[in-house]
Amino acid sequence: MKLSTVLGGGVLAAFVPLLAQAHTPYLAPASFEPMHGNLVTLDAAFGEELFVPEVVFDNSVFAVVGPDGTRVPADSVQRLKTRAVVEHALTGKGTYRFSSGQRLGAVFRTWELDGKKESTRDPAKALPAGATLLAHYQSVNLSEAYVTLGAPTRTALAPYGNGLEIVAATHPSDLYTGEHFAFEVRFDGAPLPGAKVEIFPATGDGRSKQAAATLTTDAAGKARFDLARAGTWLAIVRHRGKAPAGAAAPEYGYGYTLSFRVLDP
Repeated sequence: MKLSTVLGGGVLAAFVPLLAQAHTPYLAPASFEPMHGNLVTLDAAFGEELFVPEVVFDNSVFAVVGPDGTRVPADSVQRLKTRAVVEHALTGKGTYRFSSGQRLGAVFRTWELDGKKESTRDPAKALPAGATLLAHYQSVNLSEAYVTLGAPTRTALAPYGNGLEIVAATHPSDLYTGEHFAFEVRFDGAPLPGAKVEIFPATGDGRSKQAAATLTTDAAGKARFDLARAGTWLAIVRHRGKAPAGAAAPEYGYGYTLSFRVLDP
């Protein structure tokens, strides 16, 4: 698929094959531990290099789940051309779950005609005569990150029970080289077996275009990433599911990304 079929009108939709090699949505804290008082700043964007912003993460409502499990809107969101800047003041010690909120994106159709595949996000473009429709879905993106003030706590890690998500078994604020990050992929609250999870380094120097690991969840929806190198990483998982009644397409193309940091012990 050509990039021109993905980008349009300054808005990027993020559920297409091989998107990690094109533009990927992310929510990236400036620091996974607040460095100055209790204020946390994050970038939300789409980028080809992780985490180098290129297109603003729009059409979403940013939220924060606190150590007590309460979900509140982010204090401040400034949307620029290449990124959204999110700021939030932490109200106490513990782990906070920062979320972009689910973002409904463009509607895609893919068809095959005479052995060639084409895709469009233009609703006015008619399916060519004799073409076979291969896919018809609307993208739904959710990007998240955890930030901890003081000792890690687990209340904010509780699963939502709806949509696509990575549920951490190993605490994302307690990841060290020589160990592993264990997690479960769930869809609408149920474990998702056979899901492909790609792990990318957020280096911003070209290496972030290539997955460092590609994992497949087991029958219980579980997987683990061996932490061989310190740094900041992005986990990406995708899944197609039936869209609710009244949606713009018969299927949703879910995409979930989780930013996390690995330290040397």
